[in-house]
Amino acid sequence: MLSLDGAPRHVVTAAAVVLNEAGELLLVRSPRRGWEMPGGQVEQGESAKTAAVREVREETGLHIEITAFFGVFQNVERELCNLLFLGKHTGGTLTASLESPELGWFPMPAALEMLTHPTFRQRVEMCLDASTWPFFVDYNKPPRPYTGEA
Repeated sequence: MLSLDGAPRHVVTAAAVVLNEAGELLLVRSPRRGWEMPGGQVEQGESAKTAAVREVREETGLHIEITAFFGVFQNVERELCNLLFLGKHTGGTLTASLESPELGWFPMPAALEMLTHPTFRQRVEMCLDASTWPFFVDYNKPPRPYTGEA
C-alpha cells in the first residue's frame, strides 16, 4: 500500500494472548474471521503495546498489562504486520460487543481447536511455546520461524 506521497505503508496490528489463573485462553469470535485472540490495528501515534491493551479492552471489557513480547507475523503481499504480546488480566468484566459478539475463557487444548484459521492457530501455538521466542514468521510462504538467516 502506498500513501498519497508514494511512501510505502503497512497495516500494523497488535494482539495479546491472555491467560487466566486456570491457564484458560481468552478468545473472541469475530463475525468475519471466527475465533481468535483479541487484537486489532495500531492507530496513528499509538504504540503497539498500547494498541494491544486498548483492543483487548474494546473487544472484551477486560483490562490487561503487557508482560512480554512474543514476535511478529508478517504478510508482505497484504502489507500486514502483526505484533504479538502476552497480556496479564488485571481487571474489568468480560463483556460482549458488536466487534466480539461471543467471547470467553477456554481451556487448552479445546481453545486451540476453536481457532480454525491456520495462521491464527499457529500464532497462539507459537506464543505458548517459549522455545520459539522471539519469532518472525513470513506467512506469504509456508510458515517457518525466523532463524536469523535470510
